[in-house]
Amino acid sequence: MDKKILSIEEIRQLMNKGTHLIFGSDLLQSFYEYGQEALKITMEMNNKYNPPEKVRELFSKLTASEIDESCLIIPPFHTEFGKNIKLGKKVFINACCKFQDNGGIDIGDRTMIGSGVTIVTLNHCFEPQKRCDSIPKPVKIGKNVWLGSNCTILPGVSIGDNAIVGAGSVVTKSVAANTVVAGNPAHIIKNICENN
Repeated sequence: MDKKILSIEEIRQLMNKGTHLIFGSDLLQSFYEYGQEALKITMEMNNKYNPPEKVRELFSKLTASEIDESCLIIPPFHTEFGKNIKLGKKVFINACCKFQDNGGIDIGDRTMIGSGVTIVTLNHCFEPQKRCDSIPKPVKIGKNVWLGSNCTILPGVSIGDNAIVGAGSVVTKSVAANTVVAGNPAHIIKNICENN
């Protein structure tokens, strides 16, 4: 029996409701189909020189949303879906980042994302009989955030405005605005004030 391929909007709505990705479902098959498109777009983005405006054009196609001309994305960039990434204005994404965006990634204005950052929005079920199923939890990154190189942001994490995540950190819990966190798991190092 043929699987039904859901629209991008249907997928986003289901992910926003926290619908589980059940192995063999239409939803999972839809992710696979859109994932093939994401592979084609990222191959074009990553395997030859493209000027910044062409990278933004490809990223807009990848995300199915218009990327503001103030954003700068440095390839290579990797994602397995692409259609559930939302960028604000003046966002900078450095090279070698990996976004698993099925559950949704929302990045605020003026956020800087260091090289090699990984953002994850899916986790697997703990029960062995459901281990191939996935649970989506969105990641929300506020405005003017700085994610240091090679940090990992796990599903369901929110990072408040002006926060800094130290290089190599693993962020397992939400981060308050105006704080600096680092480590594995990331913990508060200090608060940010105007005079720091």
